[in-house]
Amino acid sequence: MAKKVTSFLLLTFSTILMAVGVYFFKFPNNFTFGGVTGFAVIIAEFVPLSASDVSFWLNMILLVIGFLFLGKKFGAKTAYTTILLSVLLSVFERIWPMSRPFTTQPMLELCFAIALPAVGSAILFNMGASSGGTDVIAMILKKYTSVNIGMALLLTDIIAAAATCFIFDIETGLYAFLGLTVKSFMVDGIIENIHLCKYFTVICDEPEPICHFIIHELNRSATKVEATGAFSGHEKHIINTVLSRPEAVRLRNYIHETQPSAFVLISNTSEIVGKGFHSI
Repeated sequence: MAKKVTSFLLLTFSTILMAVGVYFFKFPNNFTFGGVTGFAVIIAEFVPLSASDVSFWLNMILLVIGFLFLGKKFGAKTAYTTILLSVLLSVFERIWPMSRPFTTQPMLELCFAIALPAVGSAILFNMGASSGGTDVIAMILKKYTSVNIGMALLLTDIIAAAATCFIFDIETGLYAFLGLTVKSFMVDGIIENIHLCKYFTVICDEPEPICHFIIHELNRSATKVEATGAFSGHEKHIINTVLSRPEAVRLRNYIHETQPSAFVLISNTSEIVGKGFHSI
C-alpha cells in the first residue's frame, strides 16, 4: 500500500512540475519544442482557443485513440498523467491568466521551460509512465509499423520548431531549436543519474574483511576471484561489487583505512539488472 501511495505521489508531483514549466514558461514565450504542448502553441495562433485548451483537447483525443488501439497495454499511469496534465493547464489558465511572460529575459525563461518538464518527464519515464501526447502515437507506430520511432518523434519536433520561425519570428524559432536540443540531453542525463551506481573492482591481499564489510555492513553481495599479479607473481584477490553512491563512499573509506595498499577501480554505471537493483 505504501509503495502505491508513493508511486501516486511521484506521478502527481512530476506532472505538476511539467504543467508549471509548460504553462508559466513555455506557452507565454511561444516555445514550440516538445510534443503536443509544442504543437498547441502553433495551433492556438489559428483557432479561437488558448494553447492550454488546445493541449487539453489534443491530449484527450490521443488518450481515446490510445485506448482504442492499445487497449489495456496503454497503461493506467500514462492515462492518469495525461488527464492530470491537461486539467492542470486548463486550471492554471483560469486561476492565473498569462498575457505576457514573467520576465523580459527569454533565455532565463527558456531554462525553466526546459528544466521543469525535463525533470518531470525523467521521473515519469523512470516509473514506466509518460505524459501521453506524442508518446501515444509512438506506441501505436511501434505496435503496427516498423517506423523508426525515435527518428519520427525527432522529426515532428524539428518541424514544430521550424514552423515557429515563420509563424512567430526567427528569434523565437532559434530558442525553440535550442530548447529541443537541450531538453533531449537533459532528460537522458537525469534518467541516468537517477539510476547511477558505483561499480567497484578491488584488487587486494586480504579479501575476507572487505567481503564481510560489504555483506554485513552494506547488505550487499560481491564476487571474489583468485588472480596472480603479472609483475610481482604474487597471489591476489579481485572483488567485484555494485553499490549506491552513499554505500560506495563507505566502502572506499573502509578500504582506505584497513587496506591502503589495495588497488581500487571505481566507475559509474546506470544499467544494473539483477537482484537488489532492477529486474529485466
